[in-house]
Amino acid sequence: MNELIQASQLRVRRNNTTLIENVSLTIMPGEITTIIGPNGAGKTTLLDLLLGLAQASSGSIRRKPNLKIGYMPQTMLLNNQLPLTVARFMAMSPLAAMTIDEALEKAEVGHLKNQSMHTLSGGERQRVLLARALLGKPELLVLDEPAQGVDINGQSALYQLISQLRGEFGCAVLMVSHDLHWVMATTDHVICLNKHICCHGHPEVVSNDPAYIALFGQPLPENLAIYTHDHDHEHTIDGKVVRCDH
Repeated sequence: MNELIQASQLRVRRNNTTLIENVSLTIMPGEITTIIGPNGAGKTTLLDLLLGLAQASSGSIRRKPNLKIGYMPQTMLLNNQLPLTVARFMAMSPLAAMTIDEALEKAEVGHLKNQSMHTLSGGERQRVLLARALLGKPELLVLDEPAQGVDINGQSALYQLISQLRGEFGCAVLMVSHDLHWVMATTDHVICLNKHICCHGHPEVVSNDPAYIALFGQPLPENLAIYTHDHDHEHTIDGKVVRCDH
């Protein structure tokens, strides 16, 4: 099969409540696909099904044989009483197709290798989680709210990095996100979920779909623009301004 994942007619019921129904989708190599939707739409449920962490009540999922998946969770709870450096945290991963140093450099946080996980900022921690997901050189990179706890400028840098990594690794990316601005700027395919798939397709098509507008309102034209810098500074992963010499 050419598809990395193909899901058909997925339905999940728990405690007499329907969480998702009639959900079909295909994840293709090299594409960035983003699932959006309101709270309670079933995004986490769908992600768990696609990752094989939960079973559907009905429907089917086919995955490419031996599909290599790198998963970046929305957040990671750490015991504050236990010392844990970034390097030790990375070493806990069972996947290692590249070195820890290489993965950290790919996520642009190589300088944090010996720092405590407990002292990282929100943006730094998300980059480390991304590096950990890269260790196995995945064919599919799954990111659950990757910009959680990251400020607006840090979000810009993070989403641009994700696009860069997609090109470098040739991997597909599956994201769950509520950051509509960046989704519309960096995604190939959008799936708008509200227990069922309300609409899907290219971001410009979805943003003008009546079902999308009913959930999120009429988009402004600038919401489709990719963030760029045309001035004499850059932003770090935490949004700090760094002057550039041109």
